[in-house]
Amino acid sequence: MNSIPSVNLSDFLSNDPNKKQAFVDAIGKAYEEIGFVALKGHFLNDDLVETLYKEVKRFFDLPLETKQKYEIPEIGGQRGYVSFGKESAKGKKEGDLKEFWHFGQYVEDNDALKMEYHDNVIVEELPGFNKVGKETYQMLEKTAKYVLRALALHLGIEETYFDKYIHNGNSILRPIHYPPITEEPKEAVRAAAHGDINLITLLMGAQGRGLQVQNHKGEWIDAIAQPDELMINVGDMLSRHTNNKLKSTIHRVVNPPKELWNTSRYSIPFFMHPVSDMKLNVLEECIDENHPKAFKDITAGEFLNERLVELGLIKK
Repeated sequence: MNSIPSVNLSDFLSNDPNKKQAFVDAIGKAYEEIGFVALKGHFLNDDLVETLYKEVKRFFDLPLETKQKYEIPEIGGQRGYVSFGKESAKGKKEGDLKEFWHFGQYVEDNDALKMEYHDNVIVEELPGFNKVGKETYQMLEKTAKYVLRALALHLGIEETYFDKYIHNGNSILRPIHYPPITEEPKEAVRAAAHGDINLITLLMGAQGRGLQVQNHKGEWIDAIAQPDELMINVGDMLSRHTNNKLKSTIHRVVNPPKELWNTSRYSIPFFMHPVSDMKLNVLEECIDENHPKAFKDITAGEFLNERLVELGLIKK
């Protein structure tokens, strides 16, 4: 596969069983073959997206000392600000050429999870920043729920199987700023080749070149979304839960051509995580004589912790 397939969520949400099944078949095929789709028909509207980008740019334009007030290293960057070059891909020494922010879950009906999760960090200088962040988080979470319902049908399990695991899940909305490049990077790129940790990732801001996906032949292909599309990919949690039937695809964000070094890039991924006690044990429906169980039993919380240590965001 040499291009990213495009699907429309409104087909799945329609009352037409043929359209719904066609969506399930298309997204299932794409995730088995390349692990990425471009999705139209999601729950973000143009006004919300425009306001979000405006507030995100305002935040990253704040003086560094102001942004650093909101950096909390002892929680592994799970909420608030993470400054430039702090995160590196698994196996890479060089920090990625980016700074970012984390919005987390807004728990309303589970006191135990409220205690487990860190509080969201409030930016005093920009009251609109947190408001639009919460609204975007909830619309992307809603979109992700229906994508996972379609994948459940494709896997031959109950349509709402994932619902109980993603309600109050440990998901993260991450506005990223890739600043202008001021000198020749030695080894660093804006985001080194990596797979995502979580169930699925919904990415805003994949318009224009930069994001690349590695297909099964090892070739890098450009993943460019239309302005009304989200780029959505499978993460490692879902890949192992489905015995690698659904592929977690390696991807990266490459540095722009030299003539565009003086430009910033913004992208905003939503990392859909389940609650930490979800068992990621391989689904029975994904095991057969040609596909024996490939992964050990583990919970989502244990797996996340392993990966955060590998990324250098938390210490053992």
